[in-house]
Amino acid sequence: MVMPASVSYYTVDEVLAFPDDGKRYELVFGELLVSPTPRLRHQRVVNRLADALKPYCERERLGEVFAVPADLSWGRSDVLTQPDVFVLPPEYRNGAEWVDVRHVPLVAEVLSPSTARYDRFNKRLAYRDVGIPAYWILDADECFAEVWTPDARFPRIERETLLWHPSQASEPLPVDLATLFAE
Repeated sequence: MVMPASVSYYTVDEVLAFPDDGKRYELVFGELLVSPTPRLRHQRVVNRLADALKPYCERERLGEVFAVPADLSWGRSDVLTQPDVFVLPPEYRNGAEWVDVRHVPLVAEVLSPSTARYDRFNKRLAYRDVGIPAYWILDADECFAEVWTPDARFPRIERETLLWHPSQASEPLPVDLATLFAE
């Protein structure tokens, strides 16, 4: 007789109570995702993307760009993510905490060998469910980006330039992928 494997589901409160051991703990629909420290190349791409987004977001008054661990749950008890790069709108400037965040106009994840499945499937579905208007998955090894919107069944693949044009911005932001992924 075959016994099914037991599956543990976690809540945001349980994950937030874990000791700080240097690992990255995320939660998607109750499933615990554990990631090691990112590779150096991964962090370079994260920093370059944040640097490209910051002046645009300031000029267009879109909010702040973050590339730091942030426990975002969107008020849910079964989702807790730490996007690589995201834009936090101006409405969260004064006194807000991560737990208060409900709207994020852009999230970007840089793939790592240990996170590719999570970023492409688990987290993409969670970001869709909370209404993230633009979700970018950046593959630095293969030098392309997947662009996801909530209603997309398949990503738009970009190999040269990423364009972001939120409705309140006067012009789009082009991000050159060759520069972003340069060695």
